[in-house]
Amino acid sequence: MQLYRLTMCRTFRPGGNPRNVGVVGLNNDAATNVVDNKTLLEELGLRSDALVQEIGADSDVDDALRDALDELLDEPLLDEDEQEVVDAVLLWFRSGEEDLTDALLDALTTLDEGGAVWLMTPRSGRTGYVPPVEIQDAATDAGLHVTSSAGVSSDWAASRLVHRKTWS
Repeated sequence: MQLYRLTMCRTFRPGGNPRNVGVVGLNNDAATNVVDNKTLLEELGLRSDALVQEIGADSDVDDALRDALDELLDEPLLDEDEQEVVDAVLLWFRSGEEDLTDALLDALTTLDEGGAVWLMTPRSGRTGYVPPVEIQDAATDAGLHVTSSAGVSSDWAASRLVHRKTWS
């Protein structure tokens, strides 16, 4: 019972509402809490001339997101077999696949020193969901730090991971 009380304190939000239920101005609906494609690069911290490598793409990925990135970037998304140094990696990962730490380490092989890994995982309640604690643990083991998240898809959560020395 004591552990439960501590957990509730850690998730408490301002205004006395532990889950922000009914708070005006908050959008908790994943289907509508997604950035407009016009601001997608800004949301991901990318420029149009950025080189982005995609790893782990499968039939369940968000094709609209991929198409939007392809349209906004000067160069198409690079395949996971490419060996070019890239500015960012878009890593699609689902629970039950290989070890997340190994996947993150693989993603770092072509990533520029100041680049970011955007880890795409299914949102809560969807098949393949990866809890945030697992993402944090794997990131730490891979020498990365989770810095932010982005609402880029209604079915996929995006977490930005960078090398610890570049985190600010």
